[in-house]
Amino acid sequence: MPITGTSVRTVDSARDLGAHLTVMTHVSAVCRAVYYQLRQLRPLTRLLSSDAAKMLVQAFISSRLHYCNSLLYRISDSLYRRLQAVQNATARLIINTRRCEHITPVLQQLHWLPVRQRVQFKIVVLVYNALHDRLPAYLVEDCQLVSFTGRRQLRSSDIDKCLAQ
Repeated sequence: MPITGTSVRTVDSARDLGAHLTVMTHVSAVCRAVYYQLRQLRPLTRLLSSDAAKMLVQAFISSRLHYCNSLLYRISDSLYRRLQAVQNATARLIINTRRCEHITPVLQQLHWLPVRQRVQFKIVVLVYNALHDRLPAYLVEDCQLVSFTGRRQLRSSDIDKCLAQ
């Protein structure tokens, strides 16, 4: 499409700081990158101790899986399943378990939350820090307690009284 004499190509998605602007392309890119890293790390993890493997996976994979994950709040179940499969494959690589074994004990052994709960946890921590002035002012301004003036009063509207004690 020409704009002021210059040809501009249109695309379906864009990137900003590594996070794709459509959630589906972001999840696809994360899954593709993590599976690539898993294939590269598999031969190395057999030579390393469990602690060294955890550190390596944290550096290369978990950081990529959890980067910008607050954008993933309330995405579709199918996208969560794709991300959870990536996390499960990563956990299996560290603990060296087979695909047919149940994953929940492996995640518990690593002290990892499932992807959906991890996203919720990170958002809750962010809001908690904003409400307690532990974040920069521009983030604190966007996070305000909401009080309800309808028939019922919310328990959260009494938080100022609880914080004062």
